[in-house]
Amino acid sequence: MDKINSGDTAWVLVSAALVLFMTPGLALFYGGMVRAKSVLNMMMMSFIAMGTISVAWVLWGYSEAFGTSRGGLVGNPFEHFGLSGVMSAVYGTIPGPAFVAFQSVFAIIAVALISGAIADRAKFTAWAVFSLVWATIVYFPVAHWVFAFDGFAAETGGWIANTVKAVDFAGGTAIHINAGAAGLALALVLGKRIGFGAEPMRPHNLTLVMVGAGILWFGWFGFNAGSALGAGSLASGVWVNTLAATGAAMLGWLVVEKLRDGHPTSLGAASGVVAGLVAITPACSTLTPAGSVVLGIVAGALCALAVGLKFRLGFDDSLDVVGVHLVGGLVGTLAIGFLASKQNSPIGAELGVDGLFYGGGLDQLWRQAVGAFAVLVFSFVATYVIGLAIQKSMGFRVDRDAENLGVDLTEHAETAYDLVARGGRLTPHGLHASSVEATISSTGASS
Repeated sequence: MDKINSGDTAWVLVSAALVLFMTPGLALFYGGMVRAKSVLNMMMMSFIAMGTISVAWVLWGYSEAFGTSRGGLVGNPFEHFGLSGVMSAVYGTIPGPAFVAFQSVFAIIAVALISGAIADRAKFTAWAVFSLVWATIVYFPVAHWVFAFDGFAAETGGWIANTVKAVDFAGGTAIHINAGAAGLALALVLGKRIGFGAEPMRPHNLTLVMVGAGILWFGWFGFNAGSALGAGSLASGVWVNTLAATGAAMLGWLVVEKLRDGHPTSLGAASGVVAGLVAITPACSTLTPAGSVVLGIVAGALCALAVGLKFRLGFDDSLDVVGVHLVGGLVGTLAIGFLASKQNSPIGAELGVDGLFYGGGLDQLWRQAVGAFAVLVFSFVATYVIGLAIQKSMGFRVDRDAENLGVDLTEHAETAYDLVARGGRLTPHGLHASSVEATISSTGASS
């Protein structure tokens, strides 16, 4: 009979809190990257996911992801509806509710990540509806494919974890490739922002970006090391690999910027951090520390180069979800097939795998490729259909006037920065009449 370990339980609950904190961190990271007229809407797109997905996860999401498998494709959504039968369960050395909590925050941030691809131009209500539909049709089943191992939370689990046996320790496929492919699909459905490629669309507040990146890095130790589901040597080794790869990726990105543009930037440092975190996520249990450094350098450099593809290929991925999360997720997932080592990796020789460079041949590489590209194709196609259906039925993109004025005002009747004196009356658009009148007056005087 399984016995609850208080130390393992404490670590999993702390890790869940760290990962939940990552979503507000993402809101800051994304919020600083958009223009000032869109920052509140951008942050709200992350925050609303905390609401919609928390409710969906408790009611049916957990059961879809970890209920008894239907052909390896999805868990029975009614088996644990409302977490029936889970609250008193024990999984390994942790109680069922701790596992529910940890996995719930993965679902939340997976949805929130997508929002960066459609910044500045999406209707907030449509996004809220999309978050529920996408999680139900795409994320929960994919989480079942990747995270549901036979005999853990249910007798039978998902096909990628148990049949293909691809390694994804903390979500490179289920979260980052999944969200990156979805972001690409939505960017194509909504189309380009007004002025894309012709007007500068610089981040309005790089301080927010840096703070957000720091929170993401901090929380990611819960993301990766927490996936050990226990406080021990595996979690410790994963923690070290996460640190090594992330630091190396930041350096790799900055070197590319220096060579290509002549100067390293704060935005590049923040983006390099995220690229490294994404890449090491699937591989953190199976690589050596030295291998993690190699992966980080490669991922940072490749993602720095990949973010420019949207201009060459003509799609408007506003905040580089494709260039960082899709590309970084692919690099990290496939790298396992090359760099994984049973010796000197956190997971150890008994459970580990050897990649091509450590004598394992192509066996693990093909497994990684199947898992990665299956998730990519499914997520892209399903998301495109969902996005198109919402666009045709209720409208997903704001109209031209609303986009020009700014989605903060048109979607929320708010502005992020109140730069006028208090006391002025509000116009129908939420602007202070005193500031509008002063602007008109000064324009008339100067003419």
